[in-house]
Amino acid sequence: MLRYAAPLQRLIEELERLPGIGPKSAQRLAFHLLQRDIEELDALGTAIMRVKREIRFCAECYNYATAELCPICADLTRDRSVVCVVEHQSDVMALERAGEYRGLYHVLGGALSPIDGIGHSDLRIDELLSRAQRLRAQEVIIATSPTVEGDATAEYLRGLLAGPEGPRVTRIALGLPVGGDLDYADQVTIARAMRGRTMMGE
Repeated sequence: MLRYAAPLQRLIEELERLPGIGPKSAQRLAFHLLQRDIEELDALGTAIMRVKREIRFCAECYNYATAELCPICADLTRDRSVVCVVEHQSDVMALERAGEYRGLYHVLGGALSPIDGIGHSDLRIDELLSRAQRLRAQEVIIATSPTVEGDATAEYLRGLLAGPEGPRVTRIALGLPVGGDLDYADQVTIARAMRGRTMMGE
């Protein structure tokens, strides 16, 4: 097996550990970095370390933040009667890019997946329930990805939230492909999905 000089080989191996980066991509990235000025690499390294040291979870929605609240939760112009539930922080950014939604978010931290050992207690479901009650939310939009796990999570949440005193529970649907990831959908598709959300349980 071909091996490069030890420092370069180590960099390639570390890059391969990143999601979506295979051996060839890792090599291309490593060679690219090797050709950059030392100042550029210092800036990259500093940015990576700052992210790890300074980014934390928002105390309300669990989006990424640098203060107790993320910019969305801190924005008093957002509609606090509507909460959009997503699986990951990247989904918040995908929905924000679409520019269709002006309510709050709640990041679960994943989706229910018994086969992977991910259950109720592994996600921020209890926090969602208490937050929806505290905010007296009029609507909870379930925006989990249209996968088997995402759909199962949506139905599970609907069962917990629905009721005579509970909020209206809707699910984005229009335009999102089955089995797709929300983070990879384009802005127009997401905007249509948000506008075309439907009442769950009907």
